[in-house]
Amino acid sequence: MTKSGGGGQRPAAILDVDGTLVDTNYQHALAWYRAFRQHGVTLALWEIHRRIGMGGDQLVTSLVGEGFEERYGDDVRAAEKALYLALMPEVQPLPGARDLLEALHARGNTIILASSAKPDELQHYIQLLDAHEIVDGWTDSGDVAQTKPEPDLVKAAVGKAGGGAAVMVGDSVWDCEAAKRAGLETIGVLTGGFSEDELEDAGAVAVFRSLPSLTEGLGDTPLG
Repeated sequence: MTKSGGGGQRPAAILDVDGTLVDTNYQHALAWYRAFRQHGVTLALWEIHRRIGMGGDQLVTSLVGEGFEERYGDDVRAAEKALYLALMPEVQPLPGARDLLEALHARGNTIILASSAKPDELQHYIQLLDAHEIVDGWTDSGDVAQTKPEPDLVKAAVGKAGGGAAVMVGDSVWDCEAAKRAGLETIGVLTGGFSEDELEDAGAVAVFRSLPSLTEGLGDTPLG
């Protein structure tokens, strides 16, 4: 599956989807806010946003503790899914997402979409990106036992890329943390609402303001 180009194999591009390629972070934050409200808990939206990019199996405990997770976690996650699906028609690809995929493909990078979304959600995003014919594979919720910041998702994506050198591209500190635990470098983008300092402190080796700026600067990144 791994392609070569430019004088040798380039690292695989392990691309986060939510908040990196498609603009979903704030819809997810609002859906979580409403789901918690349905179960008697009102949280500040900024606190929820700080956890977006963390998997739902981690997010509830992080925000409201293990006791609430044990009693209501599955119900809150089910509510969030339904509430988010109602908002999903608003979701659009981030500017430059398709161009980045095309540039990586042309340069010879294997492209794996690293997502823990449910398969139906992920397929919707792939259709929005018109990416079925240009990416080499993807992960979804069925591929991992624990989600970010645990490294399972990143390791599964690297496996789908063939197991060689790889670089993560993501928008959240949780992407950086999961990649670091999996032994990968991360290129950060500001598309999810996390700051440059936050991403660098979490381990990003480079941070770009937007996907077009990343595409323009690919040659100066670990993706080669």
